Amino acid sequence: MDFENKTVIVTGAGKGIGRATVELLIGRGAQVVALTRSAADVEALRHMGCRAMQVDLSDADATRRAALAALPADLLVNCAGTTELQSFLETTVEAFDHLIAVNTRAPMIVAQEYARALIREGRNGAIVNVSSVASFVGIPDHAAYCASKGGLDGLTRVMAKELAPHGIRANGIHPTVTLTPMAIKAWSDPDKAAGMLSRIPVGRFAEPVDVAEVILFLLSEEAAMINGISMPVDGGYMIA
Repeated sequence: MDFENKTVIVTGAGKGIGRATVELLIGRGAQVVALTRSAADVEALRHMGCRAMQVDLSDADATRRAALAALPADLLVNCAGTTELQSFLETTVEAFDHLIAVNTRAPMIVAQEYARALIREGRNGAIVNVSSVASFVGIPDHAAYCASKGGLDGLTRVMAKELAPHGIRANGIHPTVTLTPMAIKAWSDPDKAAGMLSRIPVGRFAEPVDVAEVILFLLSEEAAMINGISMPVDGGYMIA
């Protein structure tokens, strides 16, 4: 998979899956425009050779400004995500709204501006939205997270139908627990982690690079006939 002369926008680029995706893309010739919330991560990404921008994706106006500033681009990875560990009965409106803003609304805004630009220019493209197996399975203490990722899946399907006639593919990927800083926080309880691991036939959680490799495939020309799918990257969790 060669990304020479391709510019790729990656949100959530500072850590975890986003950072691994950036590293692979740079290694395969891409120019990366990296969006991240952390000022420290902006500096680190710039040292890697990215054009990096700091943005709070929970702010709709700031997200749109950043999306426009990131253009022009050939490909898009919506990887930014956040979570809040609350049971359903204890889920607050504030936490719910925040997760929807970051995990669902921000990918919509960034993809809108990216796709509008490509359509104006008459160019093809591809979008990968990083969802989660939590959009398929009810996971205790993840009510808002599950809802936000389910919403992202609905957006991905509409993007795939409406944008493909313009030459823009859209796909979702659904990792199991991936050993990012966010996941380590969410699965730090050994008993909780053991219950999840017991349902993954390959016997381990994912590493960020496991997911990043699938993202690059779905972006690539090798995946030219793949559009609108929900691709589990889960070690068999969904069949367990």
